[in-house]
Amino acid sequence: MTAVPLWEVFVRPRRGLSHQHVGSLHAPDATMALRNARDLYTRREEGVSIWVVPAASITASSPEERDAFFDPAADKIYRHPTFYEVPEGAEHI
Repeated sequence: MTAVPLWEVFVRPRRGLSHQHVGSLHAPDATMALRNARDLYTRREEGVSIWVVPAASITASSPEERDAFFDPAADKIYRHPTFYEVPEGAEHI
């Protein structure tokens, strides 16, 4: 017996907003996953767009390795807006 793949579902509630993870479901293929996601997560017309992504295709960092993984970003102060001085008279920066 073959296992049915797990899909992660993301819904965009309104135009201009980002997609948000709303849950997971099992489906044999992407088309069925999309249809099932529509029926399960947008019953009250609360979405304008749905993404389904095979859970096996997602690679994530480990919460236990948080400090070591994100540490290199801490030494790049030029990424912070306080690193730059805003020129006098500049209105839209």
